[in-house]
Amino acid sequence: MGDVDILVSEVGPRDGLQSIGTVMPLEAKKAWIDAEAAAGVREIEVGSFVPAKLLPQLADTTELVAHARTIPGLTVAVLVPNAKGAEAAIRAGAHKLTLPLSVSETHSLANLRRTHDQVIDEAVTIARLIQALPPAERPHFEGSLSTVFGCTLEGTIPDAQIARLAALLMDAGCDEVGLSDTTGYANPATVRRIIALVRDVVGDEALTGIHLHNTRGLGLANALAALECGLTTLDASLGGLGGCPFAPGASGNIVTEDLVFMLEAMGLRTGIDIERLLSVRKIVAAALPGEELYGFLPDAKLPLGFVHAKNLEYV
Repeated sequence: MGDVDILVSEVGPRDGLQSIGTVMPLEAKKAWIDAEAAAGVREIEVGSFVPAKLLPQLADTTELVAHARTIPGLTVAVLVPNAKGAEAAIRAGAHKLTLPLSVSETHSLANLRRTHDQVIDEAVTIARLIQALPPAERPHFEGSLSTVFGCTLEGTIPDAQIARLAALLMDAGCDEVGLSDTTGYANPATVRRIIALVRDVVGDEALTGIHLHNTRGLGLANALAALECGLTTLDASLGGLGGCPFAPGASGNIVTEDLVFMLEAMGLRTGIDIERLLSVRKIVAAALPGEELYGFLPDAKLPLGFVHAKNLEYV
């Protein structure tokens, strides 16, 4: 990643907004994305190609992809629930597609209305769509193992099932798999264990990212465990907005501002200007009156004498 040690992927415009009742105006979303990119955020999940009747909060994803693509250096990511959504994402010009495959089949049926086998079939179709494009136009294709640390509907998922589905995603044509703590069940020990389990199946290069929730207050501890295992992409949501509407009690993505502060305080370069990132909250708060934003750094502020990792002298 060049001059960045850890890629912080902002998922607020998608995961942050899909769980709240308020529909953020399109122009406010554009301002949010513009401001985060200006602060140095290099990847933003701007929405999801799902039917507007299901998630009206994300009905303008096509327009957001078009807008975000005009920002130099920004990777424009989207979530796609199926091949139809992937076709729309490809037409719109998204750089990265994520297909969620819940390792809990009960959750998969609630979230995507598809069995495991049906989601794998969708992955195969999406991979074929991508391979039919000229190499320079192919988006990156990630298969996300949702509820991989546990499910509010099924509980703990057997390791063998997780491993089997990870292998099936790669066999279907995904470029990589990601891990998603959809329900906030993870702890540092299970993060380390599941990373090792999935890596044994897909290899180190095909597992680089993790999506964590802070439902039980372990979000940053789990992020640190993932870092210690060598993962280099961490999802987060500005103000801690978000959660899965189809997993009861699954609230609270890790807070982008707090995550960036932790990484930079550890001497890891994110490329993100924390002061400018904090100012983005004003845009989001103004567009979502009444919605609570979370985070410790916004209240505590930066410590006296804090130095960004990019300004540290390495010996």
